[in-house]
Amino acid sequence: MQRILGIDPGLTRTGYGLLHSENGKIVLDEGGVIATRAGQPLADRLHEIASEVRDLINEWSPEVMVIEQVFSLGKNPKSAILLAHLRGALLYVARDQNLQVVHYRPTEIKKLLTGHGRASKEQMQSVIKTELGLSEVPRPHDVADALAIALCHLHSRFHEPGLT
Repeated sequence: MQRILGIDPGLTRTGYGLLHSENGKIVLDEGGVIATRAGQPLADRLHEIASEVRDLINEWSPEVMVIEQVFSLGKNPKSAILLAHLRGALLYVARDQNLQVVHYRPTEIKKLLTGHGRASKEQMQSVIKTELGLSEVPRPHDVADALAIALCHLHSRFHEPGLT
């Protein structure tokens, strides 16, 4: 059994989802958000999110952290730079805790889960709800996105040559 920590990084809300596969069934261990206030200094927000992710790692002992890659937003490069600061803090925590780190682009996640890289948020949420056997879509969307990242990794592991 390999437990996977999926992370959807965001300074206001970082979504997380912990999954593992057991007897061919995907099991949701936990999902949630780590929220910070917009008025806090950047260093404090990064520290708060990284500390809470470290606590999740210590509590659940995942073997891998899967995180969405930063994509540049031409209209708002400042947001991409701030997000890169957060990703750096999270990558440090993961490696400090001896976790393997895997990155996926948003289009890779969508393609693997829905069959097409431009899937809508609703299509993605439907897949998450179905695959995890949930009665409703996880809320807020940051949790659903983190679970999608973790699901993507679970599926990609079983599509690699030599894995059974």
